[in-house]
Amino acid sequence: MKLETRYSTHPEDSKFYTTEEIRDHYLIEEVFAADEASFVYSHNDRIIAGGIMPVNGEVKLGAGKELGTEFFFQRREAGVINVGGAGKVKLDGEVFDMNPEDGLYIGMGTKDVEFMSVDGENPAKFYFNSAPAHHGYPTRIITLEEAKKVHLGSTENLNKRTINQYVHPDVVESCQLVMGMTKLEAGSVWNTMPCHTHERRMEVYFYFNLNENDKVFHMMGQPQETRHIVVSNEQAIISPSWSIHSGVGTGKYTFIWGMCGENIEFTDMDHVDMKDLR
Repeated sequence: MKLETRYSTHPEDSKFYTTEEIRDHYLIEEVFAADEASFVYSHNDRIIAGGIMPVNGEVKLGAGKELGTEFFFQRREAGVINVGGAGKVKLDGEVFDMNPEDGLYIGMGTKDVEFMSVDGENPAKFYFNSAPAHHGYPTRIITLEEAKKVHLGSTENLNKRTINQYVHPDVVESCQLVMGMTKLEAGSVWNTMPCHTHERRMEVYFYFNLNENDKVFHMMGQPQETRHIVVSNEQAIISPSWSIHSGVGTGKYTFIWGMCGENIEFTDMDHVDMKDLR
Protein backbone atom coordinates (compact mmCIF):
# COMPACT_ATOMS: atom_id res chain seq x y z
CA MET A 1 0.00 0.00 0.00
CA LYS A 2 1.33 3.38 -1.03
CA LEU A 3 0.19 6.11 1.36
CA GLU A 4 1.13 9.76 0.85
CA THR A 5 0.42 12.27 3.64
CA ARG A 6 -1.05 15.73 2.97
CA TYR A 7 -1.31 18.28 5.78
CA SER A 8 -4.09 20.79 6.37
CA THR A 9 -3.68 24.35 5.09
CA HIS A 10 -5.05 27.67 6.30
CA PRO A 11 -7.06 29.81 3.85
CA GLU A 12 -4.95 32.86 4.67
CA ASP A 13 -1.86 30.92 3.57
CA SER A 14 -3.31 29.14 0.57
CA LYS A 15 -4.43 32.32 -1.17
CA PHE A 16 -0.75 33.16 -1.72
CA TYR A 17 0.14 29.79 -3.26
CA THR A 18 1.50 29.57 -6.79
CA THR A 19 -0.19 27.27 -9.30
CA GLU A 20 2.39 24.59 -8.52
CA GLU A 21 1.85 24.92 -4.76
CA ILE A 22 -1.93 24.74 -5.11
CA ARG A 23 -1.57 21.54 -7.14
CA ASP A 24 0.91 20.07 -4.65
CA HIS A 25 -1.45 20.60 -1.71
CA TYR A 26 -4.85 19.78 -3.20
CA LEU A 27 -4.53 17.76 -6.43
CA ILE A 28 -4.12 13.98 -6.46
CA GLU A 29 -2.58 13.52 -9.90
CA GLU A 30 -2.28 9.73 -10.04
CA VAL A 31 -5.22 7.89 -8.51
CA PHE A 32 -4.69 4.51 -10.17
CA ALA A 33 -1.43 2.55 -10.46
CA ALA A 34 -1.24 -1.04 -11.70
CA ASP A 35 -1.32 -3.68 -8.96
CA GLU A 36 -1.23 -1.13 -6.17
CA ALA A 37 -3.39 0.53 -3.56
CA SER A 38 -2.36 4.15 -4.12
CA PHE A 39 -3.74 6.41 -1.39
CA VAL A 40 -3.44 9.94 -0.01
CA TYR A 41 -3.93 10.43 3.74
CA SER A 42 -5.27 13.94 4.32
CA HIS A 43 -5.21 15.63 7.70
CA ASN A 44 -8.50 17.27 6.67
CA ASP A 45 -10.79 15.10 8.81
CA ARG A 46 -8.27 12.26 8.24
CA ILE A 47 -9.87 11.02 5.05
CA ILE A 48 -7.97 8.53 2.89
CA ALA A 49 -8.66 8.83 -0.84
CA GLY A 50 -7.22 6.97 -3.79
CA GLY A 51 -7.55 4.00 -6.08
CA ILE A 52 -6.86 0.29 -6.42
CA MET A 53 -6.29 -1.24 -9.86
CA PRO A 54 -5.50 -4.98 -9.88
CA VAL A 55 -3.98 -6.07 -13.21
CA ASN A 56 -1.82 -9.16 -12.69
CA GLY A 57 -3.39 -10.49 -9.49
CA GLU A 58 -5.09 -9.51 -6.28
CA VAL A 59 -4.19 -6.39 -4.29
CA LYS A 60 -4.31 -6.83 -0.53
CA LEU A 61 -5.03 -3.93 1.79
CA GLY A 62 -2.83 -3.74 4.87
CA ALA A 63 -2.09 -1.21 7.57
CA GLY A 64 1.07 0.41 8.88
CA LYS A 65 2.58 3.01 11.11
CA GLU A 66 0.56 5.77 9.39
CA LEU A 67 -2.69 4.28 10.74
CA GLY A 68 -1.32 2.98 14.03
CA THR A 69 -3.57 -0.11 13.86
CA GLU A 70 -3.15 -3.84 13.31
CA PHE A 71 -5.35 -3.87 10.20
CA PHE A 72 -6.78 -1.19 7.93
CA PHE A 73 -10.40 -1.33 9.08
CA GLN A 74 -9.72 -1.69 12.79
CA ARG A 75 -10.93 1.89 13.32
CA ARG A 76 -12.10 2.85 9.82
CA GLU A 77 -14.91 2.48 7.31
CA ALA A 78 -14.79 2.95 3.52
CA GLY A 79 -16.80 3.47 0.37
CA VAL A 80 -15.71 2.02 -2.98
CA ILE A 81 -17.08 2.72 -6.47
CA ASN A 82 -15.82 0.72 -9.44
CA VAL A 83 -15.10 2.97 -12.45
CA GLY A 84 -13.33 0.30 -14.54
CA GLY A 85 -14.04 -3.25 -15.70
CA ALA A 86 -15.72 -5.95 -13.65
CA GLY A 87 -14.03 -6.79 -10.37
CA LYS A 88 -14.32 -8.65 -7.10
CA VAL A 89 -13.65 -7.66 -3.50
CA LYS A 90 -12.95 -10.38 -0.94
CA LEU A 91 -13.68 -9.39 2.66
CA ASP A 92 -12.93 -11.89 5.41
CA GLY A 93 -13.50 -14.72 2.93
CA GLU A 94 -16.76 -13.38 1.44
CA VAL A 95 -16.57 -12.36 -2.22
CA PHE A 96 -18.51 -9.34 -3.50
CA ASP A 97 -18.90 -8.98 -7.28
CA MET A 98 -18.53 -5.38 -8.44
CA ASN A 99 -19.62 -4.50 -11.95
CA PRO A 100 -18.89 -1.07 -13.46
CA GLU A 101 -20.52 1.72 -11.39
CA ASP A 102 -21.32 -0.62 -8.50
CA GLY A 103 -20.59 0.72 -5.03
CA LEU A 104 -19.52 -1.05 -1.84
CA TYR A 105 -19.63 0.05 1.79
CA ILE A 106 -17.01 -1.65 4.02
CA GLY A 107 -17.71 -1.51 7.73
CA MET A 108 -15.30 -1.17 10.63
CA GLY A 109 -13.83 -4.46 11.86
CA THR A 110 -13.21 -6.07 8.46
CA LYS A 111 -9.77 -7.71 8.63
CA ASP A 112 -8.74 -9.46 5.40
CA VAL A 113 -9.29 -7.33 2.30
CA GLU A 114 -8.41 -8.26 -1.31
CA PHE A 115 -9.28 -6.52 -4.58
CA MET A 116 -9.33 -8.42 -7.90
CA SER A 117 -10.14 -7.82 -11.57
CA VAL A 118 -12.16 -10.31 -13.61
CA ASP A 119 -10.04 -9.50 -16.69
CA GLY A 120 -6.58 -7.96 -16.37
CA GLU A 121 -6.89 -6.63 -19.93
CA ASN A 122 -9.85 -4.55 -18.74
CA PRO A 123 -9.02 -4.07 -15.06
CA ALA A 124 -11.39 -2.92 -12.38
CA LYS A 125 -10.65 0.54 -11.02
CA PHE A 126 -11.80 0.75 -7.44
CA TYR A 127 -12.06 4.39 -6.37
CA PHE A 128 -11.75 4.45 -2.58
CA ASN A 129 -12.65 6.84 0.27
CA SER A 130 -12.11 5.94 3.93
CA ALA A 131 -12.89 7.80 7.16
CA PRO A 132 -12.36 7.06 10.87
CA ALA A 133 -15.22 5.09 12.39
CA HIS A 134 -16.57 4.35 15.86
CA HIS A 135 -19.05 1.55 15.09
CA GLY A 136 -19.12 -1.47 12.79
CA TYR A 137 -22.01 -1.23 10.33
CA PRO A 138 -22.74 -4.09 7.88
CA THR A 139 -20.82 -4.29 4.63
CA ARG A 140 -23.07 -3.99 1.59
CA ILE A 141 -23.02 -3.76 -2.21
CA ILE A 142 -24.93 -0.77 -3.62
CA THR A 143 -25.65 -0.88 -7.35
CA LEU A 144 -26.24 2.27 -9.38
CA GLU A 145 -29.93 1.33 -9.51
CA GLU A 146 -30.09 1.08 -5.70
CA ALA A 147 -28.41 4.45 -5.13
CA LYS A 148 -30.76 7.27 -4.13
CA LYS A 149 -31.40 9.59 -7.08
CA VAL A 150 -31.57 13.38 -6.75
CA HIS A 151 -32.22 15.37 -9.95
CA LEU A 152 -30.89 18.93 -9.96
CA GLY A 153 -30.05 21.79 -12.31
CA SER A 154 -31.44 22.90 -15.65
CA THR A 155 -30.51 22.94 -19.32
CA GLU A 156 -30.58 26.75 -19.29
CA ASN A 157 -27.90 26.87 -16.58
CA LEU A 158 -25.80 24.09 -18.16
CA ASN A 159 -25.92 22.06 -14.93
CA LYS A 160 -28.63 19.43 -15.37
CA ARG A 161 -27.45 16.39 -13.43
CA THR A 162 -28.37 13.35 -11.38
CA ILE A 163 -26.79 12.83 -7.97
CA ASN A 164 -26.49 9.12 -7.16
CA GLN A 165 -26.10 8.72 -3.40
CA TYR A 166 -24.43 5.39 -2.56
CA VAL A 167 -23.21 5.77 1.04
CA HIS A 168 -26.04 7.86 2.45
CA PRO A 169 -28.40 7.53 5.47
CA ASP A 170 -31.31 6.66 3.14
CA VAL A 171 -29.32 3.83 1.53
CA VAL A 172 -26.78 2.37 3.94
CA GLU A 173 -25.71 3.16 7.50
CA SER A 174 -22.26 4.63 8.12
CA CYS A 175 -20.44 6.47 10.89
CA GLN A 176 -19.43 9.64 9.07
CA LEU A 177 -18.66 8.81 5.44
CA VAL A 178 -21.08 10.01 2.75
CA MET A 179 -20.28 9.17 -0.86
CA GLY A 180 -21.87 9.25 -4.30
CA MET A 181 -21.51 9.84 -8.00
CA THR A 182 -22.90 12.74 -10.04
CA LYS A 183 -23.67 12.30 -13.74
CA LEU A 184 -24.18 15.34 -15.93
CA GLU A 185 -26.63 15.22 -18.83
CA ALA A 186 -25.60 15.92 -22.41
CA GLY A 187 -24.80 19.60 -22.91
CA SER A 188 -24.31 20.30 -19.20
CA VAL A 189 -20.78 21.10 -18.03
CA TRP A 190 -21.17 22.81 -14.63
CA ASN A 191 -21.38 20.95 -11.34
CA THR A 192 -22.50 22.50 -8.05
CA MET A 193 -22.99 26.07 -9.23
CA PRO A 194 -24.23 28.15 -7.41
CA CYS A 195 -21.61 26.85 -5.01
CA HIS A 196 -21.36 26.31 -1.28
CA THR A 197 -19.02 25.48 1.57
CA HIS A 198 -19.64 23.33 4.64
CA GLU A 199 -17.62 24.22 7.72
CA ARG A 200 -18.55 20.97 9.42
CA ARG A 201 -16.92 18.56 6.95
CA MET A 202 -14.46 18.30 4.09
CA GLU A 203 -14.87 16.72 0.66
CA VAL A 204 -12.88 15.00 -2.08
CA TYR A 205 -13.89 15.20 -5.75
CA PHE A 206 -12.74 12.57 -8.27
CA TYR A 207 -13.19 13.47 -11.94
CA PHE A 208 -13.38 10.76 -14.61
CA ASN A 209 -14.94 9.83 -17.97
CA LEU A 210 -13.16 12.82 -19.56
CA ASN A 211 -12.02 12.55 -23.16
CA GLU A 212 -8.26 12.69 -23.75
CA ASN A 213 -8.06 16.40 -24.55
CA ASP A 214 -10.76 17.62 -22.18
CA LYS A 215 -10.16 19.32 -18.82
CA VAL A 216 -12.18 20.33 -15.81
CA PHE A 217 -11.51 23.73 -14.24
CA HIS A 218 -12.12 23.05 -10.55
CA MET A 219 -12.94 26.16 -8.54
CA MET A 220 -11.69 26.32 -4.95
CA GLY A 221 -10.79 28.77 -2.20
CA GLN A 222 -12.91 30.96 0.04
CA PRO A 223 -15.88 32.54 -1.80
CA GLN A 224 -14.27 35.99 -1.75
CA GLU A 225 -10.79 34.67 -2.69
CA THR A 226 -11.27 31.97 -5.34
CA ARG A 227 -8.62 29.99 -7.18
CA HIS A 228 -8.75 27.18 -9.72
CA ILE A 229 -7.01 23.90 -10.55
CA VAL A 230 -6.96 22.39 -14.05
CA VAL A 231 -7.86 18.72 -13.70
CA SER A 232 -7.37 15.83 -16.15
CA ASN A 233 -9.14 12.49 -16.41
CA GLU A 234 -9.03 10.29 -13.29
CA GLN A 235 -7.60 12.92 -10.97
CA ALA A 236 -8.95 14.00 -7.59
CA ILE A 237 -9.14 17.20 -5.54
CA ILE A 238 -8.96 17.56 -1.75
CA SER A 239 -11.40 20.28 -0.70
CA PRO A 240 -11.05 21.72 2.85
CA SER A 241 -14.18 22.74 4.73
CA TRP A 242 -13.56 26.45 4.10
CA SER A 243 -13.31 26.03 0.32
CA ILE A 244 -15.91 26.10 -2.41
CA HIS A 245 -15.83 23.03 -4.66
CA SER A 246 -17.29 23.52 -8.08
CA GLY A 247 -16.14 22.76 -11.60
CA VAL A 248 -16.79 23.31 -15.28
CA GLY A 249 -15.58 21.04 -18.04
CA THR A 250 -14.57 21.54 -21.64
CA GLY A 251 -16.60 18.41 -22.40
CA LYS A 252 -18.57 15.65 -20.73
CA TYR A 253 -17.39 14.15 -17.45
CA THR A 254 -18.60 12.37 -14.32
CA PHE A 255 -17.42 12.90 -10.76
CA ILE A 256 -17.48 11.05 -7.46
CA TRP A 257 -17.74 12.99 -4.22
CA GLY A 258 -16.89 11.77 -0.75
CA MET A 259 -17.41 13.67 2.51
CA CYS A 260 -16.57 13.14 6.17
CA GLY A 261 -16.60 15.28 9.28
CA GLU A 262 -19.07 16.41 11.93
CA ASN A 263 -22.28 14.94 10.49
CA ILE A 264 -23.82 12.88 7.67
CA GLU A 265 -26.51 15.39 6.65
CA PHE A 266 -26.04 15.75 2.89
CA THR A 267 -27.94 19.06 2.82
CA ASP A 268 -25.78 20.70 5.52
CA MET A 269 -24.33 23.37 3.22
CA ASP A 270 -23.51 27.06 3.53
CA HIS A 271 -24.73 28.40 0.20
CA VAL A 272 -22.89 31.27 -1.48
CA ASP A 273 -24.79 33.97 -3.33
CA MET A 274 -23.42 34.49 -6.84
CA LYS A 275 -22.99 38.21 -6.17
CA ASP A 276 -20.57 37.41 -3.32
CA LEU A 277 -18.12 35.39 -5.42
CA ARG A 278 -14.78 36.98 -6.16
